[in-house]
Amino acid sequence: MKLREWQSDCIALALLQYQNNNNHFLALATPGSGKTIMASELANRLLKNNLIDLIICFSPSSIVSQDFRESLQLRTQERFDGMIGAKGRSLTYQSMQYLDCNFWQLFEQYRVFVIFDEIHHCAGSNIDNANAWGEQVILNIQDKAKFTLALTGTPWRSDAAPIVLSSYLHPSNKIACDYVYGLAEAITDNVCRVPQIIAIDNNNISVTDDDKTKKFSSFKCLLSQSVIPYQEVIENEKVMEYVISSAHIKLTQIRNVNLDAAGLIVASSIKHAQKISRLMKNCFNEDSVIVTYRENEPTSIIQQFRHAKTPWIISIGMISEGTNIPRLQVCCHLTNIKTEMHFRQILGRILRMTESKNQEAVMFMPAEPKLLEFAYRVKQDVPFEADVVKFEKMNANVEDIVTGEVLENAIFDKALNVSSKAKLKLSGFDTVIDHQSFEETSSIIEENFLTSSYEKVVNIFGRFQQESIALGLSELR
Repeated sequence: MKLREWQSDCIALALLQYQNNNNHFLALATPGSGKTIMASELANRLLKNNLIDLIICFSPSSIVSQDFRESLQLRTQERFDGMIGAKGRSLTYQSMQYLDCNFWQLFEQYRVFVIFDEIHHCAGSNIDNANAWGEQVILNIQDKAKFTLALTGTPWRSDAAPIVLSSYLHPSNKIACDYVYGLAEAITDNVCRVPQIIAIDNNNISVTDDDKTKKFSSFKCLLSQSVIPYQEVIENEKVMEYVISSAHIKLTQIRNVNLDAAGLIVASSIKHAQKISRLMKNCFNEDSVIVTYRENEPTSIIQQFRHAKTPWIISIGMISEGTNIPRLQVCCHLTNIKTEMHFRQILGRILRMTESKNQEAVMFMPAEPKLLEFAYRVKQDVPFEADVVKFEKMNANVEDIVTGEVLENAIFDKALNVSSKAKLKLSGFDTVIDHQSFEETSSIIEENFLTSSYEKVVNIFGRFQQESIALGLSELR
């Protein structure tokens, strides 16, 4: 496979840096741009030039680990099963804590090249502020590996903790990257698709608590008063019907051209995912695949979906980061995890360019204020650090999710003093989408909605409104 220009440039720069006695290299490349192939070819060059003996790769999930193993084997024509005669092994970060001293002694006996995929999962500038994975890197790899390569598509952590092996620029406190390949460059080079983000709102919302009824004219008004948690919004049947109906129409249009195109729905829980799956079957007669961390073999489910014709996959914490399913072109953000890192990782699942005729990439989401901030930042295509992510104070708690794929410090809304009797009612909704009006709203680039929605109420007069945030090539140049 021929390398892309950015991949060749990055490899050349990394090799030069290694030759100049700097053994660590950090590459920032937008999700979907081909970091796995670049890293595998760099490993191959080091191996063929007799600069290393072994290659170890760590990644955040078993599906990504498997992809890396296959890519490394293809590029080097060597085995990576960890058995006698193999040139290395591909592991998950979770497995780090279970590796014994026999494994870590390899770094004393051999010249080991270590690849860290999505390095932001490993925190710590020293032992005192390190998380479990960062501690293992500091103790066993940092000063013992021959060379290290760190990869990321989102170079920050939601908890603002320092990323292991990284240095920061002062006074901006931004991470110092050795090579940067952003979304703007990837779109210009036809490496990534142009994303379109469609935010859905409504102006006739009521919340009944005992005998009291409060009315709200937007999701922003509703959520800003902590009357009801965001979980209630994404689990509301009418909201789900409309968001999924919108996505269903768009995917159907794409599949008329690309027969194998698929959609991803990121749900908030297993129960939520099952409800969405039933809704898709009952309302649209669409079959879907559910994949969660509780499955016996989630990696196998994802692999089967990758090569199948099934239109929809519903995920809870499994398809968000690094998972390569190029046929995904539509996604629905229906999770209560609201960090910029997670938002961009979900969007990244639909950005990989393919050989298909239609290359649309569309995300649907409720018009929740924080998600709108993230969408607008994608439109501007600039790197944002953790301090920007937490700029707006919200009623939120930080919780660590320990699943098959760890999501760092996911932020969940917690409503304050909400009565258990409070019921959310969204009235005046038209759950059947008019195809013509959908097409009209989907094709409009409306920056005003994002910049003004924090100052004024958007009147929709009882119907759902869609505002489209698109990133056009003319804006990138």
